[in-house]
Amino acid sequence: MHWIFRLTARTGFGILAALAANGSGAQDAAAGKVKAGEACAACHGADGNSSNELWPSLAGQTARYLYLELRDFKEGRRSDPVMSAIAQTLSRDDMFNLAAYYSAQAPRPSTYKTDPDRIERGKAVAASSLCTMCHLGGFSGQNEIPRVADQQFQYIVKQLKDFRERRRTNDGGNMTAYTKTLSDDDILNLANYITDLD
Repeated sequence: MHWIFRLTARTGFGILAALAANGSGAQDAAAGKVKAGEACAACHGADGNSSNELWPSLAGQTARYLYLELRDFKEGRRSDPVMSAIAQTLSRDDMFNLAAYYSAQAPRPSTYKTDPDRIERGKAVAASSLCTMCHLGGFSGQNEIPRVADQQFQYIVKQLKDFRERRRTNDGGNMTAYTKTLSDDDILNLANYITDLD
């Protein structure tokens, strides 16, 4: 129940912050496309479909999640040597516009060669942990909960380990609480399962 309160509080804060930051909350996907070409395409792909396993695909991601993560990088709640520096150059309008652009792009399936046995074990881990309660069926995401279906395999592994080891803590504690029970093998199984979804 406590985690639900934290999730609700973050959701409410995210909505208020978004509206306060941009008056009407309007987003300009065309301006986002221009900014993406200038600042993001080299790592995340021109249309948000990354070809490097270390960098996430952004295509089809929820707009609210994208905005909140960019804001967290800019304000120091999330840290990455490359993204933290790039986020410092973005205005709030830039963040809204990038979120609008990437959320409207069609995600492509990952090209990672998944292991069928690990997929089945990962599916069982996801079911027993009620992952779809937040990430929804097919891991399609909602609001500030990210879409992780067909995400880059190594990126998923890194994020799950970062949550478990508390190197990433900008989620209100939900993923940290969940991942502390996962073994390295569980993480590899989950990553195979999630990467295989489309």
